[in-house]
Amino acid sequence: MEVAQGFGLSLLEVVVGLISLYWWVILVRALLSWVSPDPYNPIVRALVVVTEPVLRPFRRLLPPHKFGGLDLSPLLVLVLLQFLKNGLLYSFGFRARLLF
Repeated sequence: MEVAQGFGLSLLEVVVGLISLYWWVILVRALLSWVSPDPYNPIVRALVVVTEPVLRPFRRLLPPHKFGGLDLSPLLVLVLLQFLKNGLLYSFGFRARLLF
């Protein structure tokens, strides 16, 4: 029983780590959009390829032209990822790690 429990906790840590990593990738892409980076830069292209499939549906939900050209989709995705991460941690009893 302890092996299965340890495996489950390890899997939870991996999932939470991937959510945290994706949170940072979205944040970096949002910050880079403020400085108008070179669209042919391989790092910028990789960020777009990784984040666009998630941001596109939210961009349809909150179109930038209705908010004066301001794209709020990264903000919404960041909030939802935080809720998902905290919900997973809370449901498995990790109340002390909710703030991180």
